[in-house]
Order: sequence, then C-alpha cells, then structure tokens
Amino acid sequence: MATLPTLYEYYTAGGISSGLSASQNYFTLNNRNITLYSGAMHYFRVPKPYWRDRLRKMRAAGLNTVETYMPWNLHEPEIGNYDFGHGGSDMQEFLDIETFLKTAQEEDMLAIVRPGPYICAEWEYGGLPSWLQREKIFVRTSDSTFMKHVTRYFNILLPILAAFQFTLGGPIIAFQVENEYGNTEQPGVFMPDKAYLEQLRQLNIRNGIVELLFTSDTPTGHGDVGTLPEYFLQTANFAHNPEREFDRLKQLQPNKPIMAMEFWTGWFDHWAEHHHTRDNRDFYNTLDRILKYPASVNMYMFLGGTNFGFLNGANQEWGSWNEAILHTTTSYDYDAPLSEAGDYTEKYDMVKELISKYNTVPIRNPPTPATTPKIAYPNIQVTERLEMDEIIDRISEKFVFPETIAMENLPINNNSGQSYGYIIYRKTGLHIPSHAKLKVENHVCDTVMVLIDGVLVSKPLSGASDFDGFGYWRIGSGILDLGSEEKHNATLELVAENWGRSNYGWLEQFWQLKGLHQGDVYLNEDKLENWETMPLEFKKKWTNSLTGWRAISDWNVAKPALYKATFEIGEPMDTFVDMNMWTKGIVIINGFVLGRYATPLGPQQTLYLPAPLLQEGVNEMIVFEQFYPGKEIAFSTVSKFYTP
Repeated sequence: MATLPTLYEYYTAGGISSGLSASQNYFTLNNRNITLYSGAMHYFRVPKPYWRDRLRKMRAAGLNTVETYMPWNLHEPEIGNYDFGHGGSDMQEFLDIETFLKTAQEEDMLAIVRPGPYICAEWEYGGLPSWLQREKIFVRTSDSTFMKHVTRYFNILLPILAAFQFTLGGPIIAFQVENEYGNTEQPGVFMPDKAYLEQLRQLNIRNGIVELLFTSDTPTGHGDVGTLPEYFLQTANFAHNPEREFDRLKQLQPNKPIMAMEFWTGWFDHWAEHHHTRDNRDFYNTLDRILKYPASVNMYMFLGGTNFGFLNGANQEWGSWNEAILHTTTSYDYDAPLSEAGDYTEKYDMVKELISKYNTVPIRNPPTPATTPKIAYPNIQVTERLEMDEIIDRISEKFVFPETIAMENLPINNNSGQSYGYIIYRKTGLHIPSHAKLKVENHVCDTVMVLIDGVLVSKPLSGASDFDGFGYWRIGSGILDLGSEEKHNATLELVAENWGRSNYGWLEQFWQLKGLHQGDVYLNEDKLENWETMPLEFKKKWTNSLTGWRAISDWNVAKPALYKATFEIGEPMDTFVDMNMWTKGIVIINGFVLGRYATPLGPQQTLYLPAPLLQEGVNEMIVFEQFYPGKEIAFSTVSKFYTP
C-alpha cells in the first residue's frame, strides 16, 4: 500500500503557484480544494519548549492549520523597543514567532495569523500596549497618533510575517485585519471606522502581504459594518446555531467560502465565578453541524494555555468599566480539546472522530503523542520574608508628584510608563487623629491596600462581597476609618494593583489607566499632596537581586510581604502549585511571575507550573502575599477549580 502524502506534499506538489483562494464558494490552496480544520493556540500562552508537542497533538487530531493572535503589548513592551524572542523582556522566551511558524510548518501545519493591532483574546488590554494611554489617543480608529504607533509597529512585524507566507514557501495562508471590529458599533454613538480598516489594508500591502485578508465578527449581530466587503473575506464567530450565522454570511457575501473563525469550544473564567465548562455532547453536535454545512472551522480555543505574569485581561458585564470590570484568571484552560497543560480531553477525541468523518483529502497524520508526565513535588517550607518597608527600600525608582497619578504616567521604562503590577503612594510625617477618615475620590483601579507604619488597616480579602467595600473598584469615593489610635509622625502607604485591563468593549472603555488617578485623597477634610510614588513591577532582574531576607516569627498577622522558599529537584516535570493555604497575591518561580492567585474567590485554586520554568537543582519560589500567608507551598498533579 502506497504511503499517503503529508499535507505539504499534497498541496505543493509540482510547485506553488497560488495561495488560499476565496474566489469561489469553497476554498482552494494552490488550486486544490481544501477545508480548513484549524485550532487556536497562542504561542505567548505556551512555553517555547512545548510548542512542538502541542502542534503535533493538534496535527494528530486531523487539524491542518493552527491559528494564533499576536500581542502588540509583548512585542513592543516599550515604545520603539521590540521583542520577538531575543529582546530581553521577561516574556522573551514566549515571543519567538519565527521559530513558532517554522515549527508549525515542520509539524505539517498551515498557519492563520491575527496580528491585530487589537486582538481581544482575554489578554491584558486586548494586546494593546498600555503606553498608548500616555497620549490622548482614540485607539482602533484612524486617529493619526494611534496610526503613527500602529504603522511603526506593523512596519517591523509584518515583514517578519511576510517571509513566512505560503506563496513564498512558508505556512501562513491568511491574515486577519483587526479583530471583531463590528462589535465596536454603537448606533448613534460610534460606527466602525472604514478609513481605519483601509489604512490597515494598505499597511499590509506595503509590507508585502499577498495572502488572503479576512475579518471575523458575529454575522447576525453586526452584518458587514466591521469589514470592507470588497477586500476582505468575512468569517463568523459563535458558540451555537452555526446554520443561522452561516446563512447570514451567504447573504452578506454570495459565492464565497464559509468559515467559522471562532467556534468557541468552551469559555474562560473571571475571579469569583463558577468554573466554566461546555457540555461535550453539545460541542460535538455543533462541530458536526459546522462540518456538515459544509464549512471550514477554527476552534477557539483548541489549547487555551496560561495568562502568565500579569497578562490576564478583563471584561465589563454591566455599567461603566469602573464599576463592572471582571478580571480573568491566570488559567486560560477554556475547557478546550487540549487542557491548559496540553493534556487530552474527551473533546479531543470528538474532534479527531469528526474530522476523520468529513475529511476527503488523503493525507498522512502523525501518531498521537504521549501525554506529558506530571508530578506533585513534596510540600516546601517557607523560610524567609521581606516586609513592605523592606520591599520599598529596595525599589530604586521613586518620584514625588503633587497628586496621585496613574502608573502609566510614571517616567520609567524609557518613558513608556508602568504597565503591570502594583504602584505605591507614600506619605510620611502625618498626624492621624483617632477614627480619622481616609477618602479616595472616585474609583480605585483596581484595588488598594492601606498601611499605616507598615501595618495593614484596610480589610483583608475574604470573598467576592468585599468588592462592594473600600479598596475595590466597584464603589466610588470609598471611605476608610483608620482606627481608634491617634498616631503622630505616621507613614501612610497606599498600594494599588492593576488586576488586568479590559480586553473587550466599546471604544470609550479602552481608556483604562490604572492606580489612583481619578481624584484626590483626603485625610478627614485635608487633601493629601506631594506623594512619594514608586512602581512595584516584579521584573525578573529586580526580584532575583533581592537580599536581606529574614526569618518569620509572626504568621497570623495580615500584611503584604514577600515570602521565599527553595526546593531542589532532579529532572524538572510539569506540576501545579496549590495555593489553597494562601490568600491573595502572585507566585514567582526563579524570578518569573507565574501568575495570580485569589483563593477566597475561586474558581482557580492551582497555578500551572510547566517544567521549562524549572531547573535541575535548586529552584527559588517567591510569593507576594497581600494578606494571610501559608507556612508552606503545596503541589498537585492536576489543576483544581471551585468556587468557595
């Protein structure tokens, strides 16, 4: 029996004369019919050493294409400074897009790329860099200042991608222009900016992009308001009722191929929600109907991955974003066919079955790879601590401003401001009368802890009901009683946290400065001025330089502090850090911020710790606990989700 050809052998035999064509009511690739069986996997949510494993698992399910977004905020973390895998940022190991695309082709997969500039993706600020907010910019429009920055970035990014186009022998068969742009429609308020879309189209052309350009929206929701029908193929995003969306696509663009660019395989979690899952039989039924229609499909997500560091996004469900913001968890498992850790699920087997049922192209699939092993390391004891005043002593960048300002406006990071982490506002030499009232005008963005002489006086987090009290974003102009004890020559510290910028919404919701910036701070009737202001970013270089750790004597006192533990291992293996004994903060492994935890809120209780972030020998784990610490850190072989 003759051996079946690989995907590339089948579609490039005799040379490449054309790319992906949508000139008829079905796709062709190099003049051969093709149905796209695609899955979303974001390289920036998966450690680089695991890219090949995840791609091979996707190909073994019968997929022929991988789809990925590209986050501007990581690739240009500071204005004019870029990182595509070698730029020196803490995330550089996740950003080598050339290696990712080469690996996809080596694993016999095509690629669809969605370079933005806005990507949504439940990613911090929808992939937009926070430094855009240092200027008054109308993002996602033809605003000249916004387009100046987009043009500079795209003139770097797009030539990298252009070299990987299918017609030049690479894997990329299509490029998305913007992302769900129809959803910006607000009748009577804002209509999608067609001039902006044309400017993006021209940027692609000028940078050598010749493959198919497309947009994606929910067709029954916004029609073609978010696209240029004469230039872009329209695709559909939905979870259910594919026939309704596809029929509308046919009305909008007759005689064109039909594709679900986002068939939502599951859903994501916000803190304090129940863990989202999608019924497997419902998933199977909907995917079956998509392929039967017939249509091409991109499963969003096929592998969710992880919002490492501070890179989770947020959403608004009601009201203004000040009050209604819901922050996404560190885990982006998505209840996808491959789990956050790349493990097989029942949905994976369903995908494999359905593609085998409908696919008529005789190509060779690889064998299914083995599952990545997991281990629960023994509990490790926390041995040392740095308290808040000691942390502040080790921050070198300190500034004095008349008023509290947004973190984005700090003169740091090559004048790009602060993007992530915490910002501290400090006042010394205060007289604080008995039962003095501290008032923070308007909304905090997103939370604030209050310390007097190093002692936490605001309420420790105990559950979601705390969101309706002082220190959280939901209330405006919160007031805190500072206690019955009169204090002289006191030091007041306000520690504000960016818990994640919204990644989705109407355009006015994309103005999202973080910190205490919406009004003044009062002690009784006196406005407090001249704040010593400093960033607490937890960059790897700074964290790894910390010294002066001290033994711990008081375990049951709520206070923000850094806690350190070390453990020694032989061969690194995947694990999950179980934070059930802790309260709220971040976990850092060997200087790298693994992510956030908020145990009283749920649903996420563990943090995925992939083996590539560990090292043979001694590993250092640091926890920034904002309230009550645990005495040890536990591990698990499985992820844990629940809502307390």
